[in-house]
Amino acid sequence: MNLEQERRDDILILRPRGRLDSSSSPELERLITEQLEAGTQRVVFDLAALDYISSAGLRVVLLAGKKLRASKGKLVLVGLRDMVREVFDMSGFLTLFAVTDTLDEGLTKV
Repeated sequence: MNLEQERRDDILILRPRGRLDSSSSPELERLITEQLEAGTQRVVFDLAALDYISSAGLRVVLLAGKKLRASKGKLVLVGLRDMVREVFDMSGFLTLFAVTDTLDEGLTKV
């Protein structure tokens, strides 16, 4: 997995690329934990370039969502490819988070 990050005002945009699995999820977890501890309240996961997500990757997304909810923050998922969307759907995560097709839409919901 490659991981890009961008800031737009106070919104953190994270773009994991490739596979988010047990070998790559610790990097994302470390980054998101650091950002949330530093006070970030609005996060967009841009998943348009994510080919695969495992249960370890889902756990990191859930962890971020729980921490943001506890601090009254927001998390939005954008650009889910069909296979990744199916994993989120089967795990029930699509009901937990705001999901949009485009980054611009996601930025308005966060």
